[in-house]
Amino acid sequence: MRVSVFGATGSIGESTFDLLRARPDIQVVALTGGRNVARLAEQARESRAELAVTAYDDCLEPLRAALAGSGTEVAAGTQALIEAASRPADWVMSAIVGAAGLEPGFRALAQGATLALANKESLVTAGPLLMAEAARHGARILPVDSEHSAVFQALVGEDMAAVERVIITASGGPFRTWNKAQLEDATLAQAQTHPNWSMGQRITIDSATLFNKALELIETREYFGIAPDQIEVLVHPQSIIHAMVGFRDGALMAHLGPPDMRHAIGYALNWPERSELPVARLDLAAMGQLTFEAPDPDRFPALRLARQVMDLHGHAGAVFNAAKEVALDEFIAGRLRFLQMAALVDRTIDTLLTDSRLTAPVCTLETVQQMDHLARETARRIAADLT
Repeated sequence: MRVSVFGATGSIGESTFDLLRARPDIQVVALTGGRNVARLAEQARESRAELAVTAYDDCLEPLRAALAGSGTEVAAGTQALIEAASRPADWVMSAIVGAAGLEPGFRALAQGATLALANKESLVTAGPLLMAEAARHGARILPVDSEHSAVFQALVGEDMAAVERVIITASGGPFRTWNKAQLEDATLAQAQTHPNWSMGQRITIDSATLFNKALELIETREYFGIAPDQIEVLVHPQSIIHAMVGFRDGALMAHLGPPDMRHAIGYALNWPERSELPVARLDLAAMGQLTFEAPDPDRFPALRLARQVMDLHGHAGAVFNAAKEVALDEFIAGRLRFLQMAALVDRTIDTLLTDSRLTAPVCTLETVQQMDHLARETARRIAADLT
């Protein structure tokens, strides 16, 4: 099997790479990463990858030097990422963070590849396009977010017409018990420390604001075609139940597993079979109890904003994601406070409500990219007013 990994040096990419080591039948086509060229080169040498690509032009020479004599091709830049995605592969991990992962995913689907989708922004910004592209080329999209993989697994052999509701869980992040006054003073160091999961900086902060769960709300609607009012979020601090599916007969099917992304990745890699994975086995007696609570929309408004976006349809997802990415950039740079991130996203959506393109049907990748650009410009102007 020919495999490519986009975002190979991030947390999802590293977990994927760990599973690939146990598969001697796999040929690695392309590995892509960012500025961690030393790690990208190590992965390329170990896997004998055909191609290694860094997203940054100024990292090309260091990557070339690190892979000298290895036989691995080297490239850099946005266009190189797209060209790498166009190389024939049977299975492609899409783990680039943010809207930057959108076009490579489309290119992989055009090759008829199975797309293991960890880049939730692709469905949030261009869900109808992505699903149509997969259908057009006879390709398949398999969810890799732990929640959506859990829903996918709970639905095996089931009729979607019998589904009454889908419940995705959230750990609540590091600030689950903090009041609003405390959240006002939340620091970058505190926000980028997750109680359960080992993830990259950006997704960890998104988990602290619940923006990660907000994206997953929209992703659930787009992937499974379920109505927004049938999707619920439940805070589950232990992160053991990843999702539940409720049926019209009252049954509730729950997917349980350790907080380890290798489970969802391995399921997508081996689908439709199940293979042994190097993940911990649950000891429920030792765990003692699993607890649940409703999310607080006042302290964590991201979920409310996601539901507004689902009501608006059209390009609202692209605007929501772009504004969220700008807000996160500003927080990391120290120019916005923790609670101002949600305020920035809220104001960006409100500002663009008068633009008819916001609710226009998503028809092309170009219109998605245009709205992404407009939203980023708008959010940056608003951010300047907030600081």
